[in-house]
Amino acid sequence: MSKVGIIMGSTSDMPVMEKAIEVLKGFDIEVEVDIVSAHRTPEKLFDYGKNAHTRGISVVIAGAGGAAHLPGMVASLSPLPVIGVPVKSRNSIDGWDSVLSILQMPGGVPVATVALDGALNAGILAAQIIGASDKCVLDKILIYKEGLKQKVIEGAKQIKK
Repeated sequence: MSKVGIIMGSTSDMPVMEKAIEVLKGFDIEVEVDIVSAHRTPEKLFDYGKNAHTRGISVVIAGAGGAAHLPGMVASLSPLPVIGVPVKSRNSIDGWDSVLSILQMPGGVPVATVALDGALNAGILAAQIIGASDKCVLDKILIYKEGLKQKVIEGAKQIKK
């Protein structure tokens, strides 16, 4: 069974990252959640990045605010796909610093980047990556997408009344 590692720079990021946890649990994907600060716990960051794949993690979702080095540093150390979630923090420059820090990775160190505070999409993207090789997860994603479609159709019916 695949597992997604969800890490963030501090506990203040948890309200944003909770959306990824919830959606992954809805797809019955196991999650491992931890606080790993690129600046305050660099040894833990290195251990996490180098060893996450040995614990059965298939995808890493890393949320960070401000300078947002966490996703890129994990991507530099890990063979796993990394999804970065820029978090609008209290010391942020309206979130742009986080977005650009995660988005502007050098060649050879990719980080898939979602929107500011976009942990929901990070969770869905992680599930889709896993679903590419796991039919059970793929089937749940298909059902989820159909539900999105039906919600729009129902909303359209409501406004036409």
